[in-house]
Amino acid sequence: MHLAQLNIAKAKYSLEDPEIKEFVDNLEPVNNLAELSDGFVWRLKDESGDATNIKAFSDPNVIVNMSVWASIDALKNFIFRTHHRDFLRRKKEWFHNIPEDSYVLWWIPIGHIPTIEEAVIKLEFLRDNGDTPNAFTFKSNFSASEFLASDT
Repeated sequence: MHLAQLNIAKAKYSLEDPEIKEFVDNLEPVNNLAELSDGFVWRLKDESGDATNIKAFSDPNVIVNMSVWASIDALKNFIFRTHHRDFLRRKKEWFHNIPEDSYVLWWIPIGHIPTIEEAVIKLEFLRDNGDTPNAFTFKSNFSASEFLASDT
C-alpha cells in the first residue's frame, strides 16, 4: 500500500500579490525537492507544474496539494526534515487558520492515483468521523495493515 495525502490552505492574498510572492516563488523548488525525496511516488499538478490553479472547493482562495508516498515516514521526512519545514513554519504569514482539519492521509493500493474528488471525500470523512484507518492525521498514524483489517 501507498500513502496518499491532501492538504489545503486558504490564502490571505491573491497568488499574484506581493505579500505571498515568497511562497509562490518557492513552489517549484519545494515541489522539485518533494519529487527527489526518498519515497515520493506522485503529486497532483497541472500543466504549469503545480496545483494552485486546481479548484476543489467553492472558495477560490483555497488551494490544494495532493501527493502519494511509499510510507508515512517518507512523507514525514519530506515535510519536517527538508527545506519544506521552513515554509511550513511561516504558513501563518500567507494563509488563514482553518479551524477544521486541513489535511488528511489515507492508504491506497500501489499504482492507484487518487482523484481530487476522492481526496475531498476523505477530508470530509475525517472531519465527520475523526481519525479512523480510512482517513487519518499524523496524530493517529494508522498503518496499512490496520486499514486492511478495518471495515471502513
